[in-house]
Amino acid sequence: MPILTIDGVPIAYTDTGAPAARPDAPAIVFGHGLLFGGWMFREQIDILRTHYRCVTIDWRGQGETPPAAGGYDMDTLTGDAIRLIRELGLAPAHWVGLSMGGFVGQRIAARHGHLLRSLTLLDTSAGAEEPNKIAEYKRLALALRLFGPTPILPRVRPHLFGPAFLADPANRAVLDEWAERLRRCDRAAVRKAVLGVADRTAVESEIPSISMPVLILVGADDVATPPARSRQLSTSIDGAQLHVIENCGHTSTLEQPTTITELLRRFLDTVDGGEPGTVARRGPSPLSGVRVRRWICRNAVRARRSREWAGSNVR
Repeated sequence: MPILTIDGVPIAYTDTGAPAARPDAPAIVFGHGLLFGGWMFREQIDILRTHYRCVTIDWRGQGETPPAAGGYDMDTLTGDAIRLIRELGLAPAHWVGLSMGGFVGQRIAARHGHLLRSLTLLDTSAGAEEPNKIAEYKRLALALRLFGPTPILPRVRPHLFGPAFLADPANRAVLDEWAERLRRCDRAAVRKAVLGVADRTAVESEIPSISMPVLILVGADDVATPPARSRQLSTSIDGAQLHVIENCGHTSTLEQPTTITELLRRFLDTVDGGEPGTVARRGPSPLSGVRVRRWICRNAVRARRSREWAGSNVR
């Protein structure tokens, strides 16, 4: 995996490069959730890489990025992501962030909007952590530091995966892979990453300034960042689209990969005006038979302005 050194700190990332047939295709940057890595987007990337340059970033001490002495707070991680976008020449990029990847994406969009073409937020929040969860997360982080992930996995799984996903034996391979990848991470670094999430500051006062097209997706069974958090996001960002995915918990890209990919593909097609993400399809939609509740908080003028912004900021 390639490494980008940022202020002396190595940051791991993946880069599919531009599709051979579309050398000028926009980039999508994927920011993963806590206790995961960029691999959690692999099913989305498998589809989208034929039309977009797909880049993932692994946060400090997670995935393939080695532990760092510090810098696990959301503002520092935002700086890492901004440097990656600039160093790789990705701007303006589509940002897709799940959970803590969404915390970072909101900060980029609100403070450095010229770097982004669109913003997709999955299972995330603009607020600080809920007070009743902070103590539990810190206890689990300490237990992980002292004893490793294995003893606490039964406590962590229900936070990260929905009951329908956990109950299906067909998903055992994914759960086992997640656990094994987590075991390979440095314990002290993972604890710092958990504390960075638990102690994050709110950006609720900043997100109304976000002006690019925004898609918000959340699992109906997400207990880590419940759907109410996503509804608050959608009402705070003018023009945002909100979809609630049934039978899905916090890790939506792995729990409902086909649904997430299709909703993301449709959104990107709209932002890009049908190019380069248009994919010809035959037969029924991948969303056929999938229950998705949808809200759109927008008006006609805002929708038009969003499309104009997406076209004018490509450079």
